[in-house]
Amino acid sequence: MSEQRVSHYRNGRLTFDVIDSGPLDGIPVVLLHGFPQRASSWSAVSEHLHDHGLRTIAPDQRGYSPGARPRSRFGYRISGLVSDVVALMSAIGPGPVHLVGHDWGAAVAWSVAGAHPDRVSSLTAVSVPHPGAFLRSMLSSNQALKSYYMALFQLPVVPGLILAARGGRGDELLRRAGMTRSMIETFHDDVVDHGALPGGLGYYRSMMLSAPTQFGRKVSVPTTYIWSDGDVALGRKGADLTKNFVSGPYDFTIIEGASHWLPDERPEEIAASIIARIGV
Repeated sequence: MSEQRVSHYRNGRLTFDVIDSGPLDGIPVVLLHGFPQRASSWSAVSEHLHDHGLRTIAPDQRGYSPGARPRSRFGYRISGLVSDVVALMSAIGPGPVHLVGHDWGAAVAWSVAGAHPDRVSSLTAVSVPHPGAFLRSMLSSNQALKSYYMALFQLPVVPGLILAARGGRGDELLRRAGMTRSMIETFHDDVVDHGALPGGLGYYRSMMLSAPTQFGRKVSVPTTYIWSDGDVALGRKGADLTKNFVSGPYDFTIIEGASHWLPDERPEEIAASIIARIGV
């Protein structure tokens, strides 16, 4: 494990910003944020993890770090996102890490754990089920209707304009998904004004460019999946199917009465699940 803080790291020509906090000699926990948020979305969860002696390393992922913003949608394929996390692991040290992800961060974390089980001690995925389970749920439930926005995000220019307008329709969509007024303001300040929105949309626009095999790998590492029954974007079917894509020890946790934004809304409960999975 690195004896120095990791404030930045590189993957090829891309440079990533990192929030590295908690005890430097603590067990490393990598926290991957989702859309449309940045590494700071883990701050409340991190505080609880630090209290248990854990070191947290949260990167601004590809598209969000100013030095890591490919212009083409091809730059946001899942293989590239996975390679970013592997490069971060190497910057931390030679040993495996405990991996946690929310939203798109969870999708990336599932793929990292499936492709590189030797680099991952445990996985805690928040909100988003295993990609293979998600795809199957699209065919066997109302998940396709819940995911209508993914099709809208394929349009050029328009989605960015809608989401970027303060007080507009984009804010209303985020509010209906469970974001508070404060969270929406943070989105505008830290994502839109920071220039990260095009990159965040790039994740959706690259989905069809990734090889299907990258979504179907089973995960063999000890895994916890956390789903909330108030998530308007992700239904129960994908959550129930996820167990079929995990061959290692597996726990499924349901948080009742919460929206999609669990790290913000229920940080203590999320931290407790991570701590239980790590075993400290």
